[in-house]
Amino acid sequence: MKIIDISRELFSSPAYPGDPAPKRDVVRRMDLGDACNLSGFYACCHSATHLDAPLHFIEGGASVDRTDLRRCMGPCTVVEAEGIVTGADIDRLPPQTEKRILWKGNGKAFLSRSAAFALAEAGFLLVGTDAQSVGSPENEAAPHRELLGAGIPLLEGLDLSAAGPGTYRLAALPLLLGGAEAAPVRAVLLQD
Repeated sequence: MKIIDISRELFSSPAYPGDPAPKRDVVRRMDLGDACNLSGFYACCHSATHLDAPLHFIEGGASVDRTDLRRCMGPCTVVEAEGIVTGADIDRLPPQTEKRILWKGNGKAFLSRSAAFALAEAGFLLVGTDAQSVGSPENEAAPHRELLGAGIPLLEGLDLSAAGPGTYRLAALPLLLGGAEAAPVRAVLLQD
């Protein structure tokens, strides 16, 4: 079995504009005579590779600790795209496209509201992207509201550089952060 790590490293990933940058604080160091190495860290819940739960854009929506983890694991399809993906683009997806979809666009593929609506109507379980957000900077809220309002978690900030288009098995479990609207994720694709 081949494992493709599709996660971005937390501390070296650029922060989304306006979000605080993650940082690591070294508390103890063996090379300075401490008995062990120990560090703490601070990060925005939306740093690097992360999962958005409905609470991110939906008042009273489910928090990340209430996300159905079955949505985060299972067959998925990686699809290449660039620019704004529309509802018409979703209608043209091949019938064998899995209900977990990851958009590979070198950080330059974004969903329109119509694309988000079409994905929700088609019963998708999870939508992911290698961009920092599923929505473009000009229209970030609409696709979030459409998908999260339908209970579809969003996997953002992926590194799909080593994954070609096709079908894989996804494992992308968020940290268990009670009451949070998002959480960092270690995401991998599995291929037989």
